[in-house]
Amino acid sequence: MTDKMASRSTAWLVGALVALALFGNYYVYDSIGPVADLLQQQRAFSDSQIGLLNAIYSLPNIVLILVGGVLVDRFGAARMTLWTAAICLAGAALTAFSPNFAGMATGRLLFGIGAETFGIATLAAIAQYFAGGTVAFAMGLALAIGRLGSFGADMSPTWFASAYAQGWQPPLVIAATLAATSFVASLAYWWVDRDAQREVPAVEAAPAAERFVLRDLLYFGKAYWYLLALCVLWYSVILAFRSTFSIKYFQHTHGLDLATAGEMNSYVFLAAVFATPAFGWLCDRLGRYAPFLALGALLLPLALAVMALTDWSLWVSTALIGISFSLVPAVMWPLTSRLVAPARFGTAIGLMWVAQNAGVSGANLMAGWLNDQAGAGAANPAGYGPMMAFFGTASALGLLCALALWLTAGRRRHEVTAAA
Repeated sequence: MTDKMASRSTAWLVGALVALALFGNYYVYDSIGPVADLLQQQRAFSDSQIGLLNAIYSLPNIVLILVGGVLVDRFGAARMTLWTAAICLAGAALTAFSPNFAGMATGRLLFGIGAETFGIATLAAIAQYFAGGTVAFAMGLALAIGRLGSFGADMSPTWFASAYAQGWQPPLVIAATLAATSFVASLAYWWVDRDAQREVPAVEAAPAAERFVLRDLLYFGKAYWYLLALCVLWYSVILAFRSTFSIKYFQHTHGLDLATAGEMNSYVFLAAVFATPAFGWLCDRLGRYAPFLALGALLLPLALAVMALTDWSLWVSTALIGISFSLVPAVMWPLTSRLVAPARFGTAIGLMWVAQNAGVSGANLMAGWLNDQAGAGAANPAGYGPMMAFFGTASALGLLCALALWLTAGRRRHEVTAAA
C-alpha cells in the first residue's frame, strides 16, 4: 500500500471516528427534552428550571466560542477533541447522577463548556485530513451522522422504553454512556492522528484560526447584519422549542404519549440528515442563496401557526419544521462566506456563533418563564399559548430579516462577493 493510499484510508478512519464522537455528543445535547415531563412529575422541576438546563449549555459559549478556534489551532484538533470530549463526559455524568437541580445544572454547564469547542475541533479534524473536492462531502457526512444522535435522543423513549419506565435517571445514564462512547472515539482519533503524524508527513496541520477582531465589524455590510439577526432569531426558536419544550408540548396539547411525542420530534432531524446536503447541492448548482434562505425562514412561523392555531395533524407542522431545519443551515453558512471578505470570515462566524448562543440561552429562559407564569401543563394546555406566541413572533421577525437580506444582497451579482 502506498503512502498516498495509506493517507486516504487514514483520512476515512478519522472521519468515521469523528462521526461516532459527534453522534454521542449530539445525543447528550438533546437528552433533556425527552425527560422534561418526567423531571416535572418526579422531581417537581418548573419549566424555568427545565429551560435553564439547556440555556446554561449556551451561556459559557457566549464567550468561549471566541477562543475555541484559537485553542484548536494552538493545541491541535486531535488533542482538543480528546480534552473537550472528556469535559463533555464529566458534564453528562454529573447531570445523570446529581441528586438535585443545582448539580444537574452544573453538569449541563460543564457539558456546554466542552461541547462547542469539541464541535470546532471535530470540523478542524475533517479539514485537516480531507482536501479539495472531498472535504465538503466528508464534513457533511460527519455532521449528518452527528444529527442521527439527536434523532436517537428523540427516539429513545421508544427504543429504551424500559429505562423511561424506571424514571428520569436511567435515560440520562444512557446519555452519559453515549458520552463515554464519544470519548472513546475521540481517544482513538487522537491515537490514529499521533501515528499518522509520524508515518505520513503529508498530513498537514489545520490552517490557523482567524482571531475575532472587533474593528472588523466596521467593514460588514447591511446584508451580513440581516443574516446575523436571522441566525439568532431562527436558531433561538428552533433549538429552544425542538430541543427543550416540543416533546412535553406535544404530550400536553395533543395528547401524545412520551414515545409517540419523541418519535414525532425526531423526524425533524431524520429529514435533515438527508435533505441538508441535497439543499446545499441545489443552491450551489443554481447559485441563488437568499431566496432559498427566505423560503426556509418562512416555513418556521408557518409551522408554528399551524401547530398552535389549527387542528391539523402534527405531521404537517413537523414536515414544515423539518424542511426549514434542512434548508436554512444549508444556505446560511455558505452565504456568509459570500457576504464577507475571506480575511474577515473568522470574525463574522465568531460573532454569529456568539450571538446565536446568547439567543438560544435567552429563548430557553423566556419560554420556561412564560410557561410557569401561564401555568402550562397537562391540566392547562392553553397555558402554552404565550410560549407559542413568543416563538411565533421571533420566527416572524427572522422572516423579515431574511426578506430584507434578499432585497439587500439577494441579486445574483451581489451573491458572489468572495472573489472581490
